[in-house]
This record gives sequence, structure tokens and C-alpha cells, in this order.
Amino acid sequence: MSSPRDVVITGIGLVSSLGEGPDAHWQKLSQPGQKPVLETARFAPYTIHPLPEIDWNLQIAKRGDQRQMETWQRLGTYAAGLALDDAGIKGNDELCSTMDMVVAAGGGERDEAVDAAILAASESRNDRDVLLNEKLTTELRPTLFLAQLSNLLAGNISIVHKVTGSSRTFMGEEGAGVAAVETAAARIRSGQSTHILVGGAFQTEHSDMLLGYELAGYLHRGPWKPVWQRQGAEGGGVVSGSGGAFLVLEQREHAISRGRNIYAELGPVVSGRARRSRGELDAEIATLLSRAALPDGKLLAMSGASGAHAATASEKAALEANPAISARGFATLTGHMKEAQFPFAVALAALAVDRKAAYPVFDATAEKPFEGIPASVLATAIGYHQFEGMALVKSA
Repeated sequence: MSSPRDVVITGIGLVSSLGEGPDAHWQKLSQPGQKPVLETARFAPYTIHPLPEIDWNLQIAKRGDQRQMETWQRLGTYAAGLALDDAGIKGNDELCSTMDMVVAAGGGERDEAVDAAILAASESRNDRDVLLNEKLTTELRPTLFLAQLSNLLAGNISIVHKVTGSSRTFMGEEGAGVAAVETAAARIRSGQSTHILVGGAFQTEHSDMLLGYELAGYLHRGPWKPVWQRQGAEGGGVVSGSGGAFLVLEQREHAISRGRNIYAELGPVVSGRARRSRGELDAEIATLLSRAALPDGKLLAMSGASGAHAATASEKAALEANPAISARGFATLTGHMKEAQFPFAVALAALAVDRKAAYPVFDATAEKPFEGIPASVLATAIGYHQFEGMALVKSA
């Protein structure tokens, strides 16, 4: 039974190492035997999935706007523009001014040259409080200093794309992406919003972004392997990737009233925070699967698994325990995109539902084929460190 307040997906904006836009991603991901795009030398011994060539001018017309953003903000603003274009909202003042926004963002990128200069100067000076003030007032442009605030991604989307309804920003890795989608869907179901832009971006080609993972020993080292095959390899299992994913979510009646193509309906979005140190993760994943209103019969799952050893092993076991589920670990081909991981999983699920076709296996040793048309697709994000989320994406 459909209802006027069903949450439907009408716009998708994607950027990853595979390219940009829903069509480019569908073409690559639906191609059997697709190989990942890898950068192995720049951050050795760590491998990353780098950004493709992007003409920022296509979505961020003003050079001044581009200049004051760090790459992760440009990436998010660009992916948001793609989603708005795809939904036929970009440039429509009436729709943009009443559109709400929920963004998942991390802390901004640090200016590594300034950090290095401060450390170098501190070796020969003891008045470090004075030194810090000197460097902060002479080395950092105010706009660059401000660009470290996580809510400036939403601010830039407002400035560039004129999306000026309410705005919320969540921080906290995959959990931020799950909370953003969960909140956006709840606002639409309750009638608080008619149309929302939701998503996130992550730029991994920056030493301090990799440092965040590696301080706790999460990064995979040595030769690259698919996401399900990193157990027992050196390092912590995560191979990160740069990318962004934004979705336009609407009330069904709002989308129909403006005659838009609907990719899919967003069903239940569920989340949890298992106390993993107490061994609660396996039970939490099972609980989320029971709350996600899975349909009878075979089910395709777009898994946001990161490769982090404990989290990915638990998710793999839970998905394999249900013989109806065929999982696809898309981080094998895109890398792990932190805040953008869950919106990306939802987007890929919506594409499969819309195109009435399943993705081929991304890793033939660990994934099983899916025959037939996927009327529903499960999207998952079991955080590499904490936070768990799932959503069921259904034919509209």
C-alpha cells in the first residue's frame, strides 16, 4: 500500500574513483569483472581509491567559491549539485528555498604545511604559546581556518545551490551517514519536510584523513584485496576511497505533483550502537535485520562493509546466515568513504531497483549470484569502528 507521505528517492548524485553520476556508476558496477581504480604509491604502504578527474566548474560556477573550499567541501558541493540536477530541482528558486538539508560530514582538512611549520619552529623556541599565535595570525587565511568546521559543507551547498530551508549536520563517520538518512526519512514521514537533500562526502587523499584511521590500526597494508578477503592480512583491513553521495528524498505526493521520475521508495531505516567491547555486535546486526522488514524470497544487499576485521567478519557471518541474501561489498570497487558510505549504499540499492537488475558479484570467492529482478534491496553500513545502520529500498 502506498501512502502520500512515503519517502521516495528522486535524485542521485555520486562521485567515486569509478566516475561521476548514477549512469556512469551503473555502467561500471553492472559490468562483470569490473576492476577497481587504485593508487598504491602515493601513500604506501596504504592503498586508496582516488578521485577521478573532475571539472568543478560544472557544479560550482564561481572560482571564488571553489577557492575558499577544501577538496572535501568541493566534492560534497559537487555531488549535491549532481543530485539536485538529477531531481530537476537545481535552479528552481521555489523548490530550493523550501528544501531542507541533512549532511554527514567529518572535520575539515588541516593545512599540513602550516602544521609542519609550527612543529619545525617549536624545535628552536620555548615560547610556544606566542609561537602558536604568531602562526595562526600570519599563516592561516580566515576562510581556510573556517573551512575546518564540519557544518561548512552544508553552508557551501546553501551558497552555491541556493538550498536554504533548514539545515542539519551530523558528525561521526558511518554513523553520521546513517543518522542523516534516518533523520531525513523521519522528517518526510512526519510531514515536517516535503523534499530534502541528504548525503555526505569524504576525501581520503590527505595524510591527516588516513592518520585518523591508522592511529587505531585500521588501515590495510600490503597488496590490495577485495573487502571480504582482508582477514589475516597485515594491518586493520580498511582501504579508503574518495567520494561523495547525495540523495534527493521527497514525499511521494510531492514528487508526483511535479511529475518526477521516482527511482525507488525508501522503506524502514534502522540504526543501533552495539557496545562492541562487550561482544554485542553480532546480536545488534541480527536485531537490525529483524527490524528492517525484509521481504520474503531472495534479497540483494548492498553492503557498506569497510574490511575492518571484526566489523566485517560479523556482518559477513550475519548476511551468510540468511540463505536468501546475496551481498555485494561495494567498497571492493570504491573504497570505504566514511560519512558518504551509507548514502552511497542507499543510492546503489535504488539504482538496482530502478533498473530492475542485480549487480554481478564484485568478489567471486565470497559473493553469490543473484538471479531475477530485485524488487527490494537492503543497504547496510556496519561502522568500521562503531555505529550500525540498515535501510530497505523498495520498488516505487
